[in-house]
Amino acid sequence: MSLATNILIEPSLTLKRRLKASPEAVYTAWTDPQKIVRWFGLDSGPVEHAELDVRVGGKYSIGFRTEDGEQHYVSGAYREVVPNERLSFSWSWRSTPERVSLVTVLIKPDGAGSLLTLNHEKFFNEKARDDHRKGWSECLDKLVQYLS
Repeated sequence: MSLATNILIEPSLTLKRRLKASPEAVYTAWTDPQKIVRWFGLDSGPVEHAELDVRVGGKYSIGFRTEDGEQHYVSGAYREVVPNERLSFSWSWRSTPERVSLVTVLIKPDGAGSLLTLNHEKFFNEKARDDHRKGWSECLDKLVQYLS
């Protein structure tokens, strides 16, 4: 058996969005609890809880409800914080705390706006990645609308 067959490949995803907002405004949308509640989550369900201690080692927790009434809670800790440029944080759902993945948000100036690149890696399996791709796509579309 070759060495390559023993390597565990953890699925990941990368999504990009152009935003009509400065890198500072994009960063603030991710780091201010009063702003994140206005765009985070799936569909048009409300964000009911957002606590963000945005510093390396600081923790966050976000709770939201989907239109069908289902509640979701995610939490983690910040690993990298570079104001207006980069956030990296662990990601774990309350329902599956043993499945910890990693989210990195990069923000670059792009003309009069910004280019946001979200990389989510270390998924448990491909289904988890695919579910998160759908969820993050909805979430980032809401961010684009919020910052427009």
